Amino acid sequence: MNCGICRAFLREKNPCQGCKHAEKNMPVTRANCKMRTCIKRTGNFCCQCPEFPCDRLRIMDKRYRTKYGMSEIENLEFIQKEGIRKFVAAERKRWISEKGIFCVHDKKHYK
Repeated sequence: MNCGICRAFLREKNPCQGCKHAEKNMPVTRANCKMRTCIKRTGNFCCQCPEFPCDRLRIMDKRYRTKYGMSEIENLEFIQKEGIRKFVAAERKRWISEKGIFCVHDKKHYK
């Protein structure tokens, strides 16, 4: 998930700090997230796992494609092929405009 387009990350009051900062301000649901705490993943991203894409990721991907029009698996495949820096650059072009950052969850722009 690109944290930069998530409602919890973008909100002004008590924003989420992302999975890398689980000790800071994280609700139990994210602290205990099965994706974040997966012991099979050997690198920073699920695409570095020998089981990529696993069933858990496929389920989440289906939900995100249906509800939000984006694919977590496609994001990870892009990272796998092009690297995180190119992914972040592409995401900036995709989600940021003069209106602000477009939130995938609530379809609003945040400044």
